[in-house]
Amino acid sequence: MADNVSPSKQFYWLVSVFSGIIMCTIVYKLTGIISVLCFKGYRKLSNEKKLEWNNRGFSTFHAFIASTASLYLLLLSDLFSEDYYDELIINRTSSLSKTVLGISIGYFLSDLAMILWLYPALGGLEYVLHHGLSMFSIFLALVSGKAQIYILMVLFTEITTPFVNLRWYLDVAGLKSSNIYICNGVALFLGWLVARILLFIYFFVHMAIHFDQIHHGNLFKCRDAKLLCLLISVLLVINVKEIFPLGFYSLLVVPPMLAIMNVFWFWKIAKECMDNDCFDSQISNWAVEWIRLGLH
Repeated sequence: MADNVSPSKQFYWLVSVFSGIIMCTIVYKLTGIISVLCFKGYRKLSNEKKLEWNNRGFSTFHAFIASTASLYLLLLSDLFSEDYYDELIINRTSSLSKTVLGISIGYFLSDLAMILWLYPALGGLEYVLHHGLSMFSIFLALVSGKAQIYILMVLFTEITTPFVNLRWYLDVAGLKSSNIYICNGVALFLGWLVARILLFIYFFVHMAIHFDQIHHGNLFKCRDAKLLCLLISVLLVINVKEIFPLGFYSLLVVPPMLAIMNVFWFWKIAKECMDNDCFDSQISNWAVEWIRLGLH
């Protein structure tokens, strides 16, 4: 990993991280200014609510940037194409991927700082854990130059964040029983299912398929131990000879922990949807309309 850390690269990483922090600061301020001009109810909010309102503004902005850039790098560019490069897929990186990772570290630092400063108003221990694990994983991928494909997959899951934030905005605005709140709830449920549940399944399957790219050395001898292979497949496919022990053992734990947190939050989203009488009523109305259209 030392070969990947040169003074010029260190400077580039610092610039991208500080760019993320500056981006969050600017969007935070702009959210407050725009909200005063466009939303009458903003002035009536408490200072605590205004802070969270503005915080969710830069959270949404980062989500758009991270998910769009990740989608481009993963699907539209040739960076991670199986047959395009001779280099192993786990070793591939680009200026854009490193910039996205650096900006995301800056975002998570900014958001975590606000969460800790106002704790627990902006989120509890689970948010601190999520942001800490995310930053640690992104940092390892950035400085080692490895496994960035998997970090980008995780960053793509940020595509659900705008729906989470819109849900909060509508609730604060007193529109919890509106159709747009119901529609957003459906979109959040489906988006979370696809981006944070099904994508994580693909995430682990992809690592298992590319398991041959790890140099086993003398660490694992049993070729037929399928359960062991599944456990190892959660590792972010980094050459065990090239990463320091802390990184090796932490990467055995981080992806499954994020997956468990996503499943837990998905359960909470589904439970709230089912407990919402307006949601049930609206879904019933839509079902009746679909049946009528089908009959005609």
